[in-house]
Amino acid sequence: MKLLNRSALSVRPTQPFVDWINALEPTMGDDDLTLDDVERESTIYLIPEMDTPEALETFVRDRHVEILETELRAWEEDERQWPESLDWSLFQQFLRVEHSYLAIDLDDETALEISDVDDALLLDSEQD
Repeated sequence: MKLLNRSALSVRPTQPFVDWINALEPTMGDDDLTLDDVERESTIYLIPEMDTPEALETFVRDRHVEILETELRAWEEDERQWPESLDWSLFQQFLRVEHSYLAIDLDDETALEISDVDDALLLDSEQD
């Protein structure tokens, strides 16, 4: 077990986010995604260690557009289909953030790898 020098953010969708996803390609009735469906795809972001709620809020506010863009892109590549304004209000409407002070790696066998995230990498992993 390894303690990482990071905190973590779990970013979870809200119902308005799911409604936006469903509006991208309207379906009939039972084919719509539910909040439970989309929550299975939630993202964990490793962030610098945050020891106060104020530091966490400042960090998230400073990075909210980047996080929001990543979450939107996971469902729709075409930015023209995204909401017009990616502001703090939309972030709060679309996403719920849960903070963990500690990040622990339970995999004692596989070394951590660091890769830059780009659109192609995200798309390739979604298609696997």
